[in-house]
Amino acid sequence: SLILGTSITVSSNHWIMAWAGLEINTLAILPLIAQSHHPRAIEAATKYFLTQAAASTLMLFSSMTNAWYTGQWDIAQLTHPTSCLILTSAIAMKLGLVPFHFWFPEVLQGSPLTTGLLLSTIMKFPPMTLFYMTSHSLNPTLLTCMAVSSAALGGWMGLNQTQIRKILAFSSIAHLGWMTIIIAYNPKLTLLNFYLYILMTTATFLTLNTIKATKLSTLMTTWTKAPSLNAMLLLTLLSLAGLPPLTGFIPKWLIIQELTKQNMAPMATMISLLSLLGLFFYLRLAYCATITLPPHTTNHMKQWHINKPTNTSIAILTTVSTLLLPI
Repeated sequence: SLILGTSITVSSNHWIMAWAGLEINTLAILPLIAQSHHPRAIEAATKYFLTQAAASTLMLFSSMTNAWYTGQWDIAQLTHPTSCLILTSAIAMKLGLVPFHFWFPEVLQGSPLTTGLLLSTIMKFPPMTLFYMTSHSLNPTLLTCMAVSSAALGGWMGLNQTQIRKILAFSSIAHLGWMTIIIAYNPKLTLLNFYLYILMTTATFLTLNTIKATKLSTLMTTWTKAPSLNAMLLLTLLSLAGLPPLTGFIPKWLIIQELTKQNMAPMATMISLLSLLGLFFYLRLAYCATITLPPHTTNHMKQWHINKPTNTSIAILTTVSTLLLPI
């Protein structure tokens, strides 16, 4: 159902079809979130359902307003300004952009790591395609404001967290800020940023799933499980932070370049400085994963080495998410 909903939305030209795909998507992911029957997971599923239902309704409302004024339901021809505004807020709600970001960390924290991976990658794909198709008619000032505030809040709120899934949620919000700031000027860069973000996030989530780490304190003692994988996790996290020789630098570089071409150098400077906040918590994650040896007086047991060889997909993903720019 998840694949069906995504492909319906991605391939649709008619607003109603896009809406139907988004609804199927939402309903399909709910059992995956509430899988463990833990109260936290049920709460996360409820929060997810409410926000996504509200966002889908808003999207339907914006397309109906547009159809009411212009008489057609084509996604690419969203021309009425009111419906553009409503659609921007609906998509922001779907994706978890500031000021509609509050649900995302909570939901990610309540769901297991694999579902968290689906939520922060696949579930962002349909709203992203709608964003891409309507990008030429949206209001650039509004998008820029939302983007900068997303980068700021994604950085600031991630600083204080100890739960890895929440940190990754705030990192996702910050990345969405980078994608949104450029969508009105060069949507292809948004897509490039999105794909590379999916690559790096998938690599991170799968690694964490292999070593079964969900908190910073458990991450400190897991390096004995898979030492080489943990060493690669360091590089993947730095790549997510967007440090120059690694893959994550490509979209940042191109976006800053495009923004300066559009006479938006102050915005480019601002969002680059705000990504330093993100760098801080990525560094903390990387530090806990690889560099700190826990003091020997602790009551932590050393954990056994994982006997199975590392999954091929993780190997490929980590390699790609660190070495794409040098290659």
